[in-house]
Amino acid sequence: MAFDLTALKQRARRVKIDLIALSLATRDPRTPWYAKLIIAGCVAYALSPVDVIPDFIPVLGLVDDILFIPVAIWLARSLVPAAVLGDCRARAEQVAAGARMRRITRLAAIALWLAVVLVLGILVYYAA
Repeated sequence: MAFDLTALKQRARRVKIDLIALSLATRDPRTPWYAKLIIAGCVAYALSPVDVIPDFIPVLGLVDDILFIPVAIWLARSLVPAAVLGDCRARAEQVAAGARMRRITRLAAIALWLAVVLVLGILVYYAA
């Protein structure tokens, strides 16, 4: 059995888009209250430092995250109306693309500042 890193990256990207779409769906008035409750619980559990099984317990600590979060995402997706989920996924793609551009812009700004600091350091070194 070969390990396919590309498929894993695509799966992670789909999960990220789904999470963004679900968070957008909570703000949509067409989403039922019980779906909003499931989404809020999923996000709270994913971000909470408190787990059912603590992460420091080998293997078992990560199993609850690996099982619970995908099941909660699946349940939330099934409770959100298809039209709402479609609209939110389209918006989530735009949000993710914007986040990627912000990350690239941040990296470019950091590289520019590092270059300026390096040039100033060289000038100070040779001036002394």
